[in-house]
Amino acid sequence: MAITAAMVKELRDTTGAGMMDAKKALTENDGDMQAAVDWLRTKGLAKAAKKSDRTAAEGLVAVKVDGGQGVAVEVNAETDFVAKNAEFQTMVGDIAGAALSVADVDALNAADLGGKTVAETITDKIATIGENMSLRRMAKIEGDVVVSYVHNAMTDGMGKIGVLVALKGGDEAFGKQVAMHIAATNPAALNEAALDPAVVEKERQVQIDIAKESGKPDNVIEKMIEGRMKKYMSEVTLLGQSFVINPDLTVEAAAKEAGAEIIGYVRLEVGEGIEKKEEDFAAEVAKAAQG
Repeated sequence: MAITAAMVKELRDTTGAGMMDAKKALTENDGDMQAAVDWLRTKGLAKAAKKSDRTAAEGLVAVKVDGGQGVAVEVNAETDFVAKNAEFQTMVGDIAGAALSVADVDALNAADLGGKTVAETITDKIATIGENMSLRRMAKIEGDVVVSYVHNAMTDGMGKIGVLVALKGGDEAFGKQVAMHIAATNPAALNEAALDPAVVEKERQVQIDIAKESGKPDNVIEKMIEGRMKKYMSEVTLLGQSFVINPDLTVEAAAKEAGAEIIGYVRLEVGEGIEKKEEDFAAEVAKAAQG
């Protein structure tokens, strides 16, 4: 697995280890972040502050649109209490604004935010609010029309799920409908061509194995696989899905009716892919009270 600068930075931020030690830890553990943390600890190289051991899987996604470009950022904290904190929300909004002018997360961490870098601003906020926080990711998109949507927004432009849609032609009203559809259905890719070939092949193999269990002739099995893969594509690709606003149409057909072409989208959901320990509400309150 390729070890990126972002991975090294994340491990350094988590453990306080030096750059070369962090890179070696990731290399020795094939990019597995938790195994790399453990490796550093066994070598006596981890110097993490108490708060950096805590899982930051809550927080906010913020979206910003400026003309033909849009950006979405995810900033994590430990509890939902902080996501509702006005100080935290202001910081996240400022970070999203800064993201419009940079290309990736590394550049965003280094971007100026009122005389301090974004990374320094987050560190200061950790000290004042008392929870671990991190800028996890950002995504940008461009088009003739770029529309944003936040599902269950906590405040203007930020919430748990943020969506951006880029259109060629069409208008904001249709773009907003598509963004709401994406928030609800969470497609895996825009179309079949954008899907990971390994994922498609794995699904095809599963369908081959299922079809063979039927004991039917090979020519029938081929048709069964073809039909099931077509159904799979209609479920996981945005353009192939039934449009939630009008299920009689696919999203692609609805776009044609609206005189638009959907050229890209972004969907970020807070905490997706982060393994977190389940806690009951009382435990969460007690944890927040302890600081």
